[in-house]
Amino acid sequence: MTAPANAREALALVTDDFTELPAAEGPYEGDGPLGWPGHGRARAEAAARSGASESVVCGTGTVGGTRTVLVSFEFGFLGGSIGEATGARVAAAHAHARAHRLPVTVLLATGGSRMQEGMRALVQLQRLAGESALTRAAGLPQLAVLRDPTTGGGWATLGAGSDVVLALPGAQVGFAGARVRPRDADPAAYTAESQFAHGHVDAVVPPGELRAVLGRWLALLTRPAGGPVPPPYALGGTAPSATGREAVARSRRPERPRADRYLAEVFTERAELSGDRAGGTDPGVRCGFGRLPDGRTAAYAAQCGTATRPAGFRTAARLVRLAGRLGIPVLTLIDTPGAANDAEAERAGAGPAIAELFGAVAEARVPVTALLIGEGGSGGALALAAPGRTWATPDAYFSVIAPELAAAVLKRPPEEVDVTADRLRLRPDDLVELGVVRGVVGAPPAGPPGGAH
Repeated sequence: MTAPANAREALALVTDDFTELPAAEGPYEGDGPLGWPGHGRARAEAAARSGASESVVCGTGTVGGTRTVLVSFEFGFLGGSIGEATGARVAAAHAHARAHRLPVTVLLATGGSRMQEGMRALVQLQRLAGESALTRAAGLPQLAVLRDPTTGGGWATLGAGSDVVLALPGAQVGFAGARVRPRDADPAAYTAESQFAHGHVDAVVPPGELRAVLGRWLALLTRPAGGPVPPPYALGGTAPSATGREAVARSRRPERPRADRYLAEVFTERAELSGDRAGGTDPGVRCGFGRLPDGRTAAYAAQCGTATRPAGFRTAARLVRLAGRLGIPVLTLIDTPGAANDAEAERAGAGPAIAELFGAVAEARVPVTALLIGEGGSGGALALAAPGRTWATPDAYFSVIAPELAAAVLKRPPEEVDVTADRLRLRPDDLVELGVVRGVVGAPPAGPPGGAH
């Protein structure tokens, strides 16, 4: 299946029952607010060529079983540029979404603000941002699909400002359009694939898969679970560790169950966010939304056993804040030797990124449940812990510092690492006694998988 060539094809790619909303603006007069010579004629010619009366078509439709407001851009109408009438139609679409409690899905293809309408066109970006903020405050999800091209203010508001951003392969995506970039600019930087690699797009989706992927996202973001997520069962050994050193060794076993196994046990279906929206990604942190066995949605942020990088903390904070706005409870899985401490991590803002996640969890408007499934290395692990709602598996540990590093700080010889591990009281049973975790989870009951307990 090829990429859609116009607004109507884009709509047909994702829905079979689109119903257009009435235009929100009055008739266009003359050559516009600037009196730009020939602008009225250019509009009429664009309408005749494209079959559209403006650069955007707005309405409602069902995507994968979920009703949504749809805003589809028509690039054939003056390059999909944003003018006063565009702003009026998109604002009316958002108002309809809020009135009817519907998510908003934007199918973007735009060259930016309409030059022939000058600042009256540019200020529409403020209008769009304001409408998006009102919809966000109403607790409604916003999704964007980036078509070719998506540049200028449309990308910087309706695109990058959405909660979930999908893109079609090969789409040109960037704030700078092709004609205003530096001559020596690398064209590969202005692609959907580059934006995905640098944490600004959640997924690049082929046209033939878009309906299913978009439908999955809409369903997950609009059906929140009620109440906190129960902590998952332990998937590894269930015997308590006799010593601190044993607890550390068990948590570091290569065959120990990791985040992917726990996520597969808890959720029947998942969709993942990607990137921190600040130029970074961390493959060691998985964030997204999943369907529980009862059909409802919970969010998750899971460390995968590697040192967590600043982008990982920022992505997790993004996940927690989004889940809070949508009323979706959160499950976090803690498993890291600690925050990445190399020079690049410091330059990328390790401290501010950890602080951002601590703040997001502390301010969360939904219940957060945390399960320690492996290593709990210092503040890099604690940032994902939920105050008062953290559990541990038997093959895990949590410590203010790794025992090897503690011995080094205390200037003790290597043979005293085991004694240091015991003194840190980092075993799951110790953590319960210290009041750091609420309990140690047990093995799942016999029978078919049942997810969390």
